This record gives sequence, C-alpha cells and structure tokens, in this order.
Amino acid sequence: MIVQNLHTHTVYCDGKNTAEEMLLSALNKGMTSIGFSGHAFTPHDTSYCMSLENTQIYAKEVLALRERYKGKIDVYLGLEQDYFSVPPTIECDYIIGSVHYVFKDGEYIPVDETKEITVSAINRLYGGDVYSYLEDYFNLIGGLGEKTNCDIVGHIDLPEKFNADGNLFDRKHPRYVSAYTNAVSRLVSLGKIFEINTGAMSRGYTAQPYPHEDILREIIRLGGRVTVSSDCHSVDTVDYMLEQAAQIAFECGADKIEKLNSLKQRQK
Repeated sequence: MIVQNLHTHTVYCDGKNTAEEMLLSALNKGMTSIGFSGHAFTPHDTSYCMSLENTQIYAKEVLALRERYKGKIDVYLGLEQDYFSVPPTIECDYIIGSVHYVFKDGEYIPVDETKEITVSAINRLYGGDVYSYLEDYFNLIGGLGEKTNCDIVGHIDLPEKFNADGNLFDRKHPRYVSAYTNAVSRLVSLGKIFEINTGAMSRGYTAQPYPHEDILREIIRLGGRVTVSSDCHSVDTVDYMLEQAAQIAFECGADKIEKLNSLKQRQK
C-alpha cells in the first residue's frame, strides 16, 4: 500500500482545502505521512502561487501540524519550486522542481492552462513548430536540478496534459524523443527523483499519469529513481490512484518507490 503523498496543495496557493483538512483526509485514508508542497512565489504570475508573506505563514502552520499530529502521521514541509520562482524563503524538508511556463520572445507561455492558449502561442511565437516549443520546455526541465536544487522532478512531461488524443504532438517524433531523453539524462546524473503524478487523471485530462510510459521507461533505463504522487488540490484526491501509479512503475522496470524518509537529507 502507498502510504505517502508529497505533492499537496492547500488554500495557501491554488488548493481548495486547508492544510489540516488535507492532513485529516490522508490520515482517514490510512496514510502514514503527508508532504505539503505549496507553489513558491512566481513574480510574473501570482494567480496560483503563495505570496512571500503567506509562504511564511504556510510554513508555520505545517510545522505546527507536525507537532499536533506527532505519533499519528508524519508531516513534511516542502515547496513546489517553478523554474521561474524566486529562491526558497523557508527551510524545507524537500523541494519539487517543475516547469509551468516556457519563456519566448519576452512572453511567459503557461504550459498547462488551456490547449487553446498553448496552440495559439505555438503558432504566434514558434511559427507553428510544436517541437521547437517542446525542445524549449524540456531544456528548462533539464536545468531544474541546477536552477532549483530540487529533490524531486514534478510532472516532467506536463505538455502531455493536452495530448491525450495524440493530436498536439507525436510522442515518437525524433525531436521529441531527443528533447526528453536529454533532459532525463541530465537529471538522472544529478541523482534527482522523478514523480509519477496522477493529477491530470484526477482532473479528467488523461487516462494515465505523468510521465508517459515511454519517458518513464527511459528514466528507469538510465537508472533514475521514482516516487508517486497525486498532485492533490482537494481532500478527495489525496491518494488518487497511487497504487495504480506504482504498478505502472513496476511494469516499466522500477524495483522501488522512493519515500521521503529514504531520500538523502537536503544540503544546507
């Protein structure tokens, strides 16, 4: 049984429930630990992330919950650090590194807002060349280790959110394969852990988790480590299909699902 979820959002950013509500949901579902990963402050888009002030309040509440529920459930304090977020302003147990934007010609393109926004940006800024867009995206993904000092790489193939039907891009296209392979290789060499993320499934966008199995097999082939998460934004998805995500990992060749207590301690 999967008893830990490290990718959790609350009302401090774009989640729907309080931290304590999320914790109690995890506890009621038989989980033994929960990690909070509020979106770090991202100056160019404050619509979804924590403010700098709320980041401090968030940290204090999570640490208070850790003490209040000690002996019942382990509580970890984390951040989801976007490539374009400010550096961490709190001390964390772990960091999830992610890319939610591609920067092109002075414009931040949101990767996961709507398919229409994505297609429009590709047409306007890339002359309709979706693979140039994806190459830029995976170049940022590959740089997450150095840029964010993350422990875990979040939803590595986020553009897949709008590609469930395969109409946005061809997963087998040589340029796409080269782009994600290079990114994975860079991150594996740094010892980063890759999450298998069921968030797009719970929100009805895809029928399988990030990353797509082709990428997951490449991660495992290169010796990458994996964990599972639900990227939950509400109490009903704290453990959403984590068992199924773990099974996919094992079918793709993984021999272990990483937990926070098996991660190396963050360097101060």
